[in-house]
Amino acid sequence: MDLNTEVKMQKAIEALDTKMTSIRAGRANPSMLNGLMVEYYGSMTPINSIANITVPEAKQLFIKPFDRSALKNIEKAINESNLGIAPNNNGEMIILTIPELTEDRRREYVKMAKSLGEEAKIALRNIRQEDNDKIKKEELPEDEEKLYLEDVQELINKYNKIVDEKVKEKEEELMKI
Repeated sequence: MDLNTEVKMQKAIEALDTKMTSIRAGRANPSMLNGLMVEYYGSMTPINSIANITVPEAKQLFIKPFDRSALKNIEKAINESNLGIAPNNNGEMIILTIPELTEDRRREYVKMAKSLGEEAKIALRNIRQEDNDKIKKEELPEDEEKLYLEDVQELINKYNKIVDEKVKEKEEELMKI
């Protein structure tokens, strides 16, 4: 078994964690804006590198650009994103007020979390397949090969359980009112 296998599986879990933070649970969180790209002087730039994002209270995000000329483009990027939040531009910063989640929106987010979990499991299966192929190519004695394949299977079972727990946690967080 390749030592990198577990490292790769941990990275798949980390990627899942990162994606899960972008699913909001009704509270303001700067990570909601992760991945939001803003046109800034002709190139697409991550919002967190051109603006300071703060959470003054549980339901609000303040986005204060380092350069006020970027306000309009930030506002445009938020409107075009699938955040579902209308930006309020006061000339100095953009204020996002997080609305209460409706039951339908919560269910939609739960589906999104489950689909992210499924993507993580697919990534884990691909890692397992890659490793199994390496093991079979090494032409080891049959019993040794079987042991290695079982080790890889145990690893994937462990990481699949972690994925299931993370999806379940996110679902509980989303459905809690």
